[in-house]
Amino acid sequence: MKYLYYPGCSLTATAREYDLSTRAVMAAAGVSLTEIDDWTCCGASAAAPLSHLLSLSLSARNLALAEQAGSGSQILVPCSACYLNLKKANDALQNDAERRATINEALKAVDLSANGNVRVRHLLDVLSMDLGKKRLSPFITRSFKGLTVAPYYGCQCLRPYVEFDDPERPVSMEPLVEITGAEILSWEMGTRCCGASLVSTQPETGLERVCTILKAAKGADLIVTVCPMCQINLDGWQSKVSQMTGEDLSITVLYLPQFLGLAMGIDDKSLGLDLNLAILDGFKEKIIQ
Repeated sequence: MKYLYYPGCSLTATAREYDLSTRAVMAAAGVSLTEIDDWTCCGASAAAPLSHLLSLSLSARNLALAEQAGSGSQILVPCSACYLNLKKANDALQNDAERRATINEALKAVDLSANGNVRVRHLLDVLSMDLGKKRLSPFITRSFKGLTVAPYYGCQCLRPYVEFDDPERPVSMEPLVEITGAEILSWEMGTRCCGASLVSTQPETGLERVCTILKAAKGADLIVTVCPMCQINLDGWQSKVSQMTGEDLSITVLYLPQFLGLAMGIDDKSLGLDLNLAILDGFKEKIIQ
């Protein structure tokens, strides 16, 4: 299996452990990733309020670079926000001739053009649909029987594009967790918004959302997620919401490839586990070698 790889900005900074673990797990599973040469920011959430065209064009530039690799190329994107932005731009290129012309007029400034003939894939899509239980099981070398996992999908990898899972009742992570021997926490918070950047702009509202999710995860040994924004909110604000509520809401939060990588016997340094903010001692004693 071969994919073009778009890490995005977060995976080179605050979510570097997501990048490390994605590369490590894919390599261990025999998947080839080729990073898109000279990729740039997708626009994140900042570009769209300034200019819708700017937002589309920033993502389309990366799509144009991917198209140079060949028609029909598939781009693997771990970051849910990057995935959504690239997906929106690709959708506009494929299905709106007028908008495609406008985008390509903007791309002339950098001597590029795009037609939308690549496929944008979220990491969870590739892990669950292309690899799945059957292909990944032979690489699992450690059993996590006795652990309970709360799968947290967040908003953007499932909405608004219904590509590989039900956005209201997602299950795509469950077989991937179950091959490790771990159990799935029965909860309703897997797609509940973490508050995104509200923690910075409207702290009371944002922290309330984080608190609700962490409270619901009680009974699990860890939360597993596939989104840098979700991870940093649930990982980084535990101490704050615990102080606010007078209740210990601490829990280990890992990226899905970190969790799978541990089950595959990949060393913790290669998975970036030293970069996570919240890995509880009790969890370390159970599974980290």
